[in-house]
Amino acid sequence: MPYYLVAGKVLFPMCHHLCKLPKYFSTGLRDTIWRRDGRLRFYKRLRSENKYCSERAGTFISCSTGVDNDVYLSFFDARVLYCVSPAMGHNQESHPESHFRVPAIISALEKMELTPKFRGSEVIELQNFKPASVEDIASVHAKAYVYGLEKAMSRASREGLILIEGSGPTYATATTYQESLIAAGAGISLVDAVVVASKVSKNPPVGFALIRPPGHHAIPKGPMGFCVFGNVAIAARHVQRVHGLKRVFIIDFDVHHGNGTNDAFYEDPDIFFLSTHQDGSYPGTGKIDTIGQGNGEGTTLNLPLPGGSGDAAMRSVFEEVIVPCAQKFKPDIILVSAGYDAHALDPLAGLQFTTSTYYMLASNIKQLARELCGGRCVFFLEGGYNLKSLSYSVADSFRAFLGEPSLASQFDNPAILYEEPSAKVKQAIQRVKHIHSL
Repeated sequence: MPYYLVAGKVLFPMCHHLCKLPKYFSTGLRDTIWRRDGRLRFYKRLRSENKYCSERAGTFISCSTGVDNDVYLSFFDARVLYCVSPAMGHNQESHPESHFRVPAIISALEKMELTPKFRGSEVIELQNFKPASVEDIASVHAKAYVYGLEKAMSRASREGLILIEGSGPTYATATTYQESLIAAGAGISLVDAVVVASKVSKNPPVGFALIRPPGHHAIPKGPMGFCVFGNVAIAARHVQRVHGLKRVFIIDFDVHHGNGTNDAFYEDPDIFFLSTHQDGSYPGTGKIDTIGQGNGEGTTLNLPLPGGSGDAAMRSVFEEVIVPCAQKFKPDIILVSAGYDAHALDPLAGLQFTTSTYYMLASNIKQLARELCGGRCVFFLEGGYNLKSLSYSVADSFRAFLGEPSLASQFDNPAILYEEPSAKVKQAIQRVKHIHSL
């Protein structure tokens, strides 16, 4: 009998004819029951003409073909839903984007008692998701790139490691293609689960995809800047195609500009891409007057921040730019490229965010999603290369999702911070507000 695992618990489907989650499972959804015993059950009737079942990673349901049976989806009363795809085979020695990153985060979550082991049904790990399909990836990337990367794996097997980006430090090992598909599939499955939960709860769990390789630099034609497939962009296209959520708001607070996501949706009026990043940092894109074109003009907002910008700057940006922008756009879901490399301890840039900055962002984005789009919100791990600041900041983000006080004061050292360039920050904010009529 098929089954699936959530937080290590085995859940068995509850009808005679079994299959995995139908791709268009939202069709025909009628009755729902919310149970406070830690389990959420969907009661759904399929129309008699629905005679097929298909696969989608992560969440499994039972279904019937040709009969008007109840279909059950077992789930939990969670406040945080996360998935883990560490890509342990995708690694280059001494490279900052290493296979130690996700395990460091998991270790911090365990240490701070933020895992299902300590939190029961409050915090759930979504497991047993499947890789994304080529069609999923091709919703953002050229098929020639996808198939080319797959073919390059035989060379990577022979040589151990190859460079797959001609102008930058993006590498591949023999497992990179498959592990990148798994990362993208994990993100898709997490989005599926959060959207399903939002159909029966006013307060669905916040999702966090703890995955790598990261994705926001990967352009439609290929890899770039440590990134292989655009995980957030792929999830955005999936949520439009499968769930019918038309308007997607993407917030990217990585220290580097998410040029891949920017390019993928530059002419799309239904996906708003908002990026804050350090002015002049890699890859040199994301100028303030880069606002989209054609039908998508105005749905790209880039806010380069001067070096040294920190917590005060980001709080002002959130209140004066992100909130009014989201309110104006009226999204159906918020996706977040959550890069933690703007932290003051991170070696690859020059902003000075702290753990408390990331707590503030997590808390406020969660609240923004509740106010604007039924709480539908999923974070995707991007950058962050100091393992201590990365892991503690993600853990404090989890505490924000749970509505618990920040522990940033235990990790942050105010003595390492210096005065922020407040005048330059204010000038940048005023300019972007003028450009976008905020």
